Amino acid sequence: MRPPGAPAPTPEFDVLYAHAAPALTRQVYLLTGRRTLSLEAVERAFHQAWGRWPEVVADPDPVGWVRAAAYEYALSPWHRFRRAHRHADKAPAHPADRTLMDAMLALPPVHRRTVLLYDGIGLDLPDTAAETEATTPTAGNRLLRAHAMLAARVPELAGAPPEKLSALLHHRLGALRPAVPLDPRPAPAVRGAGEQRTRRRSRAVFGLTAVIAVATAYTVSTAPTEYVPPLAPGTSVSGVPPLSGPQQQTERSSALHHKLRNDPAAGPARLAPKGE
Repeated sequence: MRPPGAPAPTPEFDVLYAHAAPALTRQVYLLTGRRTLSLEAVERAFHQAWGRWPEVVADPDPVGWVRAAAYEYALSPWHRFRRAHRHADKAPAHPADRTLMDAMLALPPVHRRTVLLYDGIGLDLPDTAAETEATTPTAGNRLLRAHAMLAARVPELAGAPPEKLSALLHHRLGALRPAVPLDPRPAPAVRGAGEQRTRRRSRAVFGLTAVIAVATAYTVSTAPTEYVPPLAPGTSVSGVPPLSGPQQQTERSSALHHKLRNDPAAGPARLAPKGE
């Protein structure tokens, strides 16, 4: 069952998923070193694509659309607080692959993404800059720094000339063999999970809207319908006698007033009055 307004199943979605999901899962694994996070990021990206399918299918590069969504989710800093994603998976069995994987994960996330897009996938520098939301010179500087850091940690890259380093990285990243399986789920299962997420989100929105409507109706029904002026000073409130201005002096107050007027204006006698 599809949520209201959701697009009907189309073979184009399944074709895109079958074509892009395995490669994207491997790419996200190279970004994170975590199998579960890689599969989760790719599925989330395709959930977004399914929910916005008319936009995705009209995009000149639908694979790039999904790739950007998967990378953004995978590199979110919030994953560090999730117990399941705090540690990388089992390292590759081959020592050279393990060294390269450790070197990639040691790079800052934005440098790691730049290397994967430019050297791993083969995007040109302007497209790499656009996908990482940077200027072309900034992306180029990040790439040079990342190459230097990788060459310092991977022996086979250390002696490579700069003009051949990118081709060597492309080959090594493509040949790296993970120690864990990276098989994404079938397209119908991912599409169904996306529809369930959309339904849950719709129900949550409807519930929140209902709560706001009830609260608004209660406020409107209990709010005053006319202006009630505040009580003026000196008006009796709930039987309390008014106190608005000086009151008539009592006999005791008059005697004290007379005594203070006749006593010395200053001196010890004023500070230490005699007892009556």
